[in-house]
Amino acid sequence: MYEEERLQGICKYVQNNARASVRKLCSLFNVSESTVRRDLTELEKRRQLKRTHGGAICMESVGMEQTYNDKKDCFREEKQRIAVKAASLIEDGDSVLIDSGTTTLYLAAQLASFRQLTVVTNSINLMQQVSNLPNVTLISVGGTLRSNTMALVGPVTEENLMRIRVDKAFMATNGLSTDIGLTTPNMLEASTKHKMMQVAEQVYVLADHSKIGRVSFAKFGALSDVDGCITSTLISEDQKRELMEKGIQLYMVDMPQNDGEAS
Repeated sequence: MYEEERLQGICKYVQNNARASVRKLCSLFNVSESTVRRDLTELEKRRQLKRTHGGAICMESVGMEQTYNDKKDCFREEKQRIAVKAASLIEDGDSVLIDSGTTTLYLAAQLASFRQLTVVTNSINLMQQVSNLPNVTLISVGGTLRSNTMALVGPVTEENLMRIRVDKAFMATNGLSTDIGLTTPNMLEASTKHKMMQVAEQVYVLADHSKIGRVSFAKFGALSDVDGCITSTLISEDQKRELMEKGIQLYMVDMPQNDGEAS
């Protein structure tokens, strides 16, 4: 295994399990403690995890939030496939609300194939991508910009949201847990996400496999608020069973089992 492959593998393990010990990583990747410690130092420099005594934890486990640039290239192929599946749930003439997020952003590339859509969003990046599409009526919700996620949030955003109704909302999340529900690191962003879900007839969550089972700081919705979760076959059978037992409609995209690492 090349060094970069090992770094990606360590990052994926910590993301999926929230934490990892040096001893466990040595066993998983068949390398020495000094190699693992050096790898953890490098990943901390990249802001992909936080080193602790004896191991590492996921950034969000300590109330830290990765920036948009930190996350945008993680699990790229998986996110693209999830976006394609999400687009299949849209019909011509729909009004759709698209949340700010790295997975939901890939949905922008799918919108050119429709004849007519109304797109409401709080994502600065998505607005830039969709603004030149003649088939899309683009509506910004306004508000205060969070530069960390390039999302418009806050009281102005929420007031504007409460004036509209949309057919479908496509939501991003940092965590989706059968016990807690939908979570994100920032309370202000959580409040705006909650309002987004309230103004949609149907709500779909786009979540790559690393988000399933994870819990972040601020809750913005219950699983009962969701009409469907679009994820991939990289989630475990136990996770799939638990979600289905909660009554969640799963829309699964196929992924090779060795393609779950960041790319």
